[in-house]
Amino acid sequence: MPTDRTTDFLRELLVRQLTSWLPAALHRSRRATIALAGVDAGGAEAALRLVAAHGDQVRGRQVTVLVLADGAADLPARLGPIEAELPAEVTVHLLPGAPYRLPVAVKAAGAAGAPLFSFVDLPGAVTPKLLTAATNGRTGELLLHTGGSARDALISAGFPLVAEVAPVLPDGETAGVIAFGSRSDRSLEAVRDALWAIGADLDVRYGDPLDPTGTTVDVAGDPDLEPLARELLAELRAGGSRPVTELRRHTLTATVYRAADANRALADLLDAGDVRRDRESGRLAGDEIITLAR
Repeated sequence: MPTDRTTDFLRELLVRQLTSWLPAALHRSRRATIALAGVDAGGAEAALRLVAAHGDQVRGRQVTVLVLADGAADLPARLGPIEAELPAEVTVHLLPGAPYRLPVAVKAAGAAGAPLFSFVDLPGAVTPKLLTAATNGRTGELLLHTGGSARDALISAGFPLVAEVAPVLPDGETAGVIAFGSRSDRSLEAVRDALWAIGADLDVRYGDPLDPTGTTVDVAGDPDLEPLARELLAELRAGGSRPVTELRRHTLTATVYRAADANRALADLLDAGDVRRDRESGRLAGDEIITLAR
């Protein structure tokens, strides 16, 4: 069972990412589905309040919220008052069962062909069937809390963009792994920005789940960019010259840093003469090619 601090962390992350995802989903589609599997009652309440707060954008569209919970007998009573405030276009389904039932719930909700956001809190191993359901073809995004690295599993399931971090809460308490799968660079940036904002608020540090040294990054204030600069140099040595956009994406998928940190690290490398750019001055553009200087 997650501790209270881990639960608070997950709840804040869920709300922040939904705040980014929901308006974008309703802009490109007239229907959308939110699936919450393994979420606690407080998390489900927070998600529904977020949907209610976007009532103006929801009207004229169709939003389905699936809450898959095991053993939360008080959930209907707790969610009832919030459901009463939701626009008529929002349908909430409370379903008993473990997160592994997500594929059945998503199929029953008719989520195929429209944006799907899944939040899954799963202490055990993820299954291919669950992850494939979360991809929803090409329209799904998944925010996953689990016990270990899920990167390879998410990529195998069909998520082309995957990021993950290992949060370390105050006093050294570990909080498993947060993994995110998407097809959208913008969503990838949003979840990383959310993680850093929450980290600064709650004094959370982040590490790479696959780093055997357990090194973590302090995300409060100005981060130490030297590890990121070394990583970007290694990527350029391994793969040759790259546009800034690709180096930003590599930062998001292969490190714990934000895309904006990649620009700052590249600026430091340019000042040090370690890399070259196409243009002599000005802001680094996404299509600008970065080349090793030596």
